[in-house]
Amino acid sequence: MENMRKMSLSLVLLLVLSALLLPIQTLAHSTSNTGEPSLNPNRILNVAHRGASGHAPEHTLAAYELGEKMHGDYIEVDLQMTKDSVLIAMHDEKVNRTTNGTGYVKDKTLKEIKQLDAGSWFNKKYPEKANPAYVGLEVPTLEEVIRKFGRDARYYIETKSPEVYPGMEEELLRILNRYKLIGPNAPSSKVLIQSFSEESLSIVHSINPDIPLIQLISYSEPATITDEELDEIASYAVGIGASHTKIDQEYVQKVREHELLMHPYTVNTKEDMKKVLDWGVTGMFTNYPDRFNEVLRER
Repeated sequence: MENMRKMSLSLVLLLVLSALLLPIQTLAHSTSNTGEPSLNPNRILNVAHRGASGHAPEHTLAAYELGEKMHGDYIEVDLQMTKDSVLIAMHDEKVNRTTNGTGYVKDKTLKEIKQLDAGSWFNKKYPEKANPAYVGLEVPTLEEVIRKFGRDARYYIETKSPEVYPGMEEELLRILNRYKLIGPNAPSSKVLIQSFSEESLSIVHSINPDIPLIQLISYSEPATITDEELDEIASYAVGIGASHTKIDQEYVQKVREHELLMHPYTVNTKEDMKKVLDWGVTGMFTNYPDRFNEVLRER
């Protein structure tokens, strides 16, 4: 009788423990058949947009470091390519907005890019957030970002203006292979590659069909999408990215019904963060990963 009572008590404790652990498990990355982490639609991704770019100069190591400290899930890197075919972290085709230089990236060598000041503009534009340490920050290369943060970090990489840079995709995959971020021994969720260019994503997919891809879509009007379009995207990508100002709950639910992830950009206010979470998105890009984590904790 005593043994039966002990067994019953053990069973109750086991059930209670399982119930307590369940929320933790649903927040973690799921595991694929190979035992490697894979993307889990139940986990809401906090993507530090261009780093924690609401607090530091975008696409600098300082912004990426701050994004990591603020517990962003992914480092987002926009790619441009120099005249001597080096991939750098920069959003615009021109260096004008985020450095003290002028002209197109494609017309400058890496040495010329490295002579630019990529931080002072931030201090001038946001004096309330100015930091003397930002003066003279360099534009990092993709390899420098990876060497800094290593294989423990996750990278959300965009091929920007790929039509301007022939061979961009091949060079990107060469670097990712070199640092063992993709391939047979690399977790499938370590790298996501996104682009507005379906052709660019097709090139990546043809070289390595195992890399998770995100199709970015730009809408000038409120977004609509057909089942046929979603089926086509699902044939090569795992998700969609679109401006949160152009989509609505119906759009998000339609995307999710096709088992695609939905990562809107760029969501910066708590009100908007809560709204798109209610719509059912699986993550979002934000300049304020700290703010988004506050929202997640509140929920």
